[in-house]
Amino acid sequence: MQPKQSIAATDKDVKIVSLISVGKHPQSGRVRRADQDSRAVELGMKLLDTGDSTRGDSLVVLHAGDPKEPGLRGYAGMGLNSVRVLELDPAADAVAPLGEYLQQFAPDIVLTGVRAEGGESSGMVPYQLAEKLGWPIVPRVADIISVEAGVAEVLQALPRGQRRSLKIRLPFIASIDSAAQDARQSAYGPASRAMMDIEVVDSSTDQLRESWSEAPAKKRPKRLKVIKAKTAAERFKAATAKSQGEGGKVMQNESAAEQAQAIFDLLLEEGVLR
Repeated sequence: MQPKQSIAATDKDVKIVSLISVGKHPQSGRVRRADQDSRAVELGMKLLDTGDSTRGDSLVVLHAGDPKEPGLRGYAGMGLNSVRVLELDPAADAVAPLGEYLQQFAPDIVLTGVRAEGGESSGMVPYQLAEKLGWPIVPRVADIISVEAGVAEVLQALPRGQRRSLKIRLPFIASIDSAAQDARQSAYGPASRAMMDIEVVDSSTDQLRESWSEAPAKKRPKRLKVIKAKTAAERFKAATAKSQGEGGKVMQNESAAEQAQAIFDLLLEEGVLR
């Protein structure tokens, strides 16, 4: 179960940009809003939701790509008045135009998903933007508790449902984890009424990326445990016994050459090297 989301206290002059991409349903492959990006938009709306209608311009939802993508309307249906689009070739690198826009707009917080659901899906865009802007980045954020006096209290998602509280100075970039609050439903009416604020930007097409062909990813095969049992009793004992992890070896006082040789021998044994 996810922890109950807290109500954020946010300074009135904080500007937030939420980066969005076009997602794909994992089963049907249909175009939709990306799950993590929609959670980032939800978090941005929650941070600025104080009942003050004059703060609607403090959240900018930004996409770099084709403004005619139908998946963008899924974000607009969350109650947005507009979605800002930097129109560029789908095969172009979006980091450069996004970085230039963020430098000019100078937001306090940039929210984005951990990785896209299509294309390269490398998860490197937040890090490349942070390097370009010279800002800190907080990965896998589950919630932003408060933003006061130029400092944000961030709740970071850790493995096994754990959370870690961090304090970070503005401005910064946060990649939103799937542990963040679910995005609200997208309504058809607001989605159709929202305005697409389009800005054409100069971009260079990546010729190598344009020649790529995409195919559904295949699951990697799992390594099977080899059981050398002859009788039924031995096979039953091997299937029910706890794994003792006898194959591991801790090397602390050995020399670097001995440690390297042990790694090499293990790779040969596992069939990685031939």
